[in-house]
Amino acid sequence: MLERMTNSFEDIVREHGKSIYHYIFSLVKHKELAEDLYQEVLISAYSAFHTIKEPAKIKNWLFTIAGNKCRDYWRKENKAKQFWKEEVYSYSSNVEASPLPEEEVLDKYTAEKMEETVMLLPEIYKSAIFLYYFKDLTLIEISKRNNIPISTVKTRMKRGKEHLRPKLQSLA
Repeated sequence: MLERMTNSFEDIVREHGKSIYHYIFSLVKHKELAEDLYQEVLISAYSAFHTIKEPAKIKNWLFTIAGNKCRDYWRKENKAKQFWKEEVYSYSSNVEASPLPEEEVLDKYTAEKMEETVMLLPEIYKSAIFLYYFKDLTLIEISKRNNIPISTVKTRMKRGKEHLRPKLQSLA
């Protein structure tokens, strides 16, 4: 019985393995990670292979396992990133040296010059750029505030940046 099940699982891997790997790779965009997740999918599938009642749905079943493994990986990654974002080493902010007075003056001067340059933009671009970079509003908030579609906000941001780029190169 085990030998028959193993042979049929091997046949399934030969038939669907490549497409499962490509699916995983399309989701994670990293070769080694895709290989690792692919192995996890095969192990999970092999462990639960005896529970399959409808062989016609095996390909969908494998893709579901692959999607779930990718989702599990992302959740685990996000939890790890969140751990570091929560200032686990909050004491480091107390230990860090404060910026030199010269740096503070230069930063303030640069920020003022940038704001002056933004204010010289045509009104249509100035509003979106100013609200986004100086008032920290999101694109959605700018869209609601100006009563315009978000795509229009994005376009105005892009065109405003194109106008600013040559003017701000002197500050760089």
